[in-house]
Amino acid sequence: MNHLPVDDIARYTGATRVGSLAEGSISHLLIDSRKLLFPESTLFFAIRTDRGDGHLYVEDLYRKGVRHFVVEKIPELSTLPEASFYLTSDVVQVLQKLAATHRMQFDIPVIGITGSNGKTIVKEWLYHVLHAAKNIVRSPRSYNSQLGVPLSVWQLSPEHELGIFEAGVSKKGEMQNLNSIIRPTIGIMTNIGDAHSEGFDSLAQKLEEKCSFFEGADTVVYCKDHANIDQQLNAMLASGKIKQLLSWGKQPGANIRLCHTETKGVQTILHLEEKGVRTQFSIPFQDQAAIENAMHCYATARLLEIDQAFLKSLEDLPPLQMRLELKEGQQGCTLINDSYNADLTGVVSAIEFMALQQETKQRTVVLSAISGINGSPSAAYQQIARLLQLKGVRKLFAVGKAFSEHLHFFREAGMEVSFHEETAFLLKDPALLSLRNELVLIKGARKYGLEQISQRLESKNHQTRLEVDLSAIASNFNQFKETMGPDTKIMAMVKAFSYGAGSFEVANLLQFYHVDQIAVAYVDEGVELRKAGITVPIMVMNTELQGFQSLVDHNLEPELYSMEIIAALHAYLKAEGISFFPVHLKLDTGMHRLGLDVADCTVFLEKYAHAREFSIKSVFTHLVAAEDPASDDFTHQQLDRFEQMCGMIQAGLGYHFIRHAANTAASVRHPRAAYEMVRLGIGMYGIDTGKSGLLLQESVSLKTTIAQIRKVAKGESVGYGRKAIVERDSLIATIRIGYADGFPRTLGNGNGRVWIAGKTYPVIGNVCMDMTMIDITESSGIGLEEEVLIFGPVHSIVQVAKDAGTIPYEIMTGISQRVPRLYLSA
Repeated sequence: MNHLPVDDIARYTGATRVGSLAEGSISHLLIDSRKLLFPESTLFFAIRTDRGDGHLYVEDLYRKGVRHFVVEKIPELSTLPEASFYLTSDVVQVLQKLAATHRMQFDIPVIGITGSNGKTIVKEWLYHVLHAAKNIVRSPRSYNSQLGVPLSVWQLSPEHELGIFEAGVSKKGEMQNLNSIIRPTIGIMTNIGDAHSEGFDSLAQKLEEKCSFFEGADTVVYCKDHANIDQQLNAMLASGKIKQLLSWGKQPGANIRLCHTETKGVQTILHLEEKGVRTQFSIPFQDQAAIENAMHCYATARLLEIDQAFLKSLEDLPPLQMRLELKEGQQGCTLINDSYNADLTGVVSAIEFMALQQETKQRTVVLSAISGINGSPSAAYQQIARLLQLKGVRKLFAVGKAFSEHLHFFREAGMEVSFHEETAFLLKDPALLSLRNELVLIKGARKYGLEQISQRLESKNHQTRLEVDLSAIASNFNQFKETMGPDTKIMAMVKAFSYGAGSFEVANLLQFYHVDQIAVAYVDEGVELRKAGITVPIMVMNTELQGFQSLVDHNLEPELYSMEIIAALHAYLKAEGISFFPVHLKLDTGMHRLGLDVADCTVFLEKYAHAREFSIKSVFTHLVAAEDPASDDFTHQQLDRFEQMCGMIQAGLGYHFIRHAANTAASVRHPRAAYEMVRLGIGMYGIDTGKSGLLLQESVSLKTTIAQIRKVAKGESVGYGRKAIVERDSLIATIRIGYADGFPRTLGNGNGRVWIAGKTYPVIGNVCMDMTMIDITESSGIGLEEEVLIFGPVHSIVQVAKDAGTIPYEIMTGISQRVPRLYLSA
């Protein structure tokens, strides 16, 4: 563990120390107040972004024991007498300078990886191949940004023999910072492509920026088959910016020549030639991306002169998920599956993720023996025990012989501990199988096979699944937030089971990112969110008389859309003696569905302008066709009516309220409609109905698998009703999805297509209740259990909805509850 004397913070960074001058040392750097673990040795960086301001959390962290803060403005010192502040004009720069200074203390090989794709996989595979030979420190997950890199490098300690860090940039000029922090002695350039190109004028500019990361490196590993990379790196070699190149590839002149590959079952055998010597190794993958990633690892291991025994580990490269999986378990449990590695950094990261879940369930951890410990194993296990205690974990299932002598740390921390030397024994433990209404983190090294625990505890085994990319939702939400600016609030729509994606999981994510308000359709949905730990304000859109008590009991805010519901709620609140209950008033400006018209507003003000029972928190309307340019005149007519009615209401009430009219499409297409708040719905899931120009990511993927493949002769029929007669000898795949899962019958008989192994194939015959047939005659190599994408980022739900003759909203909300949801988080 690092110990930086606090006096050195100002000396290394140029910041000015203000407040307490007490001595001490720093071991932990913190940029997210919600991830506080060890307050007494933490330095907090109050970073300002378009999404928030770290200065707002200084007082709360002080109350929790933090005493050292890097800030751009000094708070009131009288309320924080023991705090030390390090004043600067750029908090992020101070973070980077500290990390860069820390890096200079270590004279060990450091591998720096950059490129458009594959950085995290290459890093994790390198760790898999090399960790038995070296004590390694590496970036947690995909910490490769201007903030993630300094936090990664800060982990370096004297016990480490090798560092492996990623570097990613989004615009020109960023890589110089990362180069000065990581200072790679060995570079790996994975590839160059269109991913994350928005901040560059051209691919050539992006390549030049990426390769500048390697300035000062001893050796750069790359694939010579990529001509533009080869040219750029050789130019740097000629100018003396790098010392030598180690290339691999099929091209003549590569230092390690990939002569050919062959496939055997699920394995690919790579045949190589190096300095006239032939060799080979195999990997458990067949795709070209995996071959490239494995070759980067092979070449780097040869450069490090690792014993040839490492070739055996290439045969067992893990199929990295790269993301935590949050899924529904049996008996009311929620599972977090991260059963692919168990080094100390990864364990801490997974526990932090668990702690961020707002579920009120008891917390349980299934943990294998920790791998790759640098220094004292006892200290590492003691740290994990303390962390689990701080995060409220009550039960621990420990697996692995190495765990046995450290179990006392966890028992002393008040946990109920079950220990098994092997996973096979844990699978038979009645205590594991009887878990009920608990949040269960499953974290382990791959060799322990803890994915078996996840499979045993999952609630549904239906192979059709809806994958929800929480990272993509967060990215989309934050893009809208930045576009709206800091003065415009955001209400997120999580009605209809969050458009099918899962209400709690999405609401919990949005709460993490400081959404201002969420909206649900019915009071029962709001009650469930409150019980699950959601604390942000919740508006209920369909207010019902019988739900008044639940509204009050669970602090839910009703939408009032008619004089009848207003009168009923007023009478209820008056009878209960409740004052100033927050409500939202809905106006009808042209939808003619729900809401008050001008005449209703007049009556409302006459009766309730001075009522104390409720207060109007917001007034809003629905726009009929905000996404349609042909209806823009009508949209502006609606906004004119809305502004007129709001002026009338405000004059009558005598106080201000929030106005909102913009849905996802209007939030960008009609800036006038933003007012004080916008309502985001399907846009959070990457469906851009208003052609916003934002770089939204589709966040929901519906997937299934192939149950059977059969040959059908020319003239034979397929499916119910003999609607499809094949006109040639055909190959037909039956997939495990039907209209009971939410796959519309209108996609039958060639109207719809699915995505398999990079190509689309048509639906043939009628869609059945639980199965659908696909014509794969034009395919090559598709097999049983092959994954089938119904819709997702590469096969857009927008096109699927068009093929079905409907809209994306209906497709998303129509996914059956029998289809399990799998939540992915980066």
